[in-house]
Amino acid sequence: MLKVHSLRIQFAERTVVHDFSLEVQEGEVVSIIGPNGSGKSTILKGVSGLLPCAGGEICIAERHLTSLKAKQVSQMMCLLCQANISPADMTVQELVGYGRSPHKKWFERLDRQDYDIIQWALEKTGMQDYKDRLMISLSGGEAQRAWLAMALAQRPKLLLLDEPTTYLDIGHQLEVLELVRSLNQELGLTVVMVLHDLNHASTYSDKVCVIQNGRMQSYGKPREVLTQELIRRVYGVETEIDSRNDYDHPRIHVLHKMR
Repeated sequence: MLKVHSLRIQFAERTVVHDFSLEVQEGEVVSIIGPNGSGKSTILKGVSGLLPCAGGEICIAERHLTSLKAKQVSQMMCLLCQANISPADMTVQELVGYGRSPHKKWFERLDRQDYDIIQWALEKTGMQDYKDRLMISLSGGEAQRAWLAMALAQRPKLLLLDEPTTYLDIGHQLEVLELVRSLNQELGLTVVMVLHDLNHASTYSDKVCVIQNGRMQSYGKPREVLTQELIRRVYGVETEIDSRNDYDHPRIHVLHKMR
C-alpha cells in the first residue's frame, strides 16, 4: 500500500529526516514512535505531500506520489494532524461533508450518493446523534471521532494520524484507538499513526517503527521492536517487558530514567 524509499526532508538546508525507508502492507496498522523532536510528524507530512521532500520516493498503491495530482492523492490518502480546527459555526455533518470534496468537481454540489456516504461515516464513528451539533460544542474525544468521520467520508485507502490521542484523557484515548482498530478491521483500512505511548503502540499496531534524530532505529512487530535494550538506547529509561498475557503485543513498564 505504502512504500517510502530513502526519504529526506530539510528545513533551511538542515536535514531533519535522513534516508528514511518504510513499507506498509495493505490493511496494516503501523505506529511511528520516538522521542520528542525525532521527526515523527515531519515524516507523516512528507509522506502526505504536505511538506516538500529533498530526496527519496513515495509510492501509494504502486503509484508514485509525484505522478499524482493533488485531488488524486486526496482520494487515496487522508492526513489528520494533531490539532484540527473548524469554523465555530460548523456542524458535525457539515464537517464530514467536506470529506467528499476530493471526489467532486469545483462548485459541484453533493448528491444522494455523497449524503449516503456521509451518513455511513457518521454511523461508523458513532456520531450519528451528534450530526447537528456544532463542532465547537464537542468534547475532545467527540471532536476526534467527528474528524475521523470526515476522513472516512473521503474514502481513502490510507489513513495517516498524527498523534490522534493528544490532549485527550485516558478514557478518550482508548476510545479513539479502539475506533481506529475497528475501522481497520471492518474496512481493511491501512493506518499509519504517530503515537507517544509505548503501550498504545504495542497494543494497537501490527508493526512499530522507531525514529530517533530523524533516522529509523527499528521496524517490525511490537515484540521484536519494543525491547529493553532499544527503549534504553532511544528513550534513556529502564523498563520491564511483560509478554505473559500477549506474546505479540508486550506490556512495557517504565521503571526509571537512566542516570
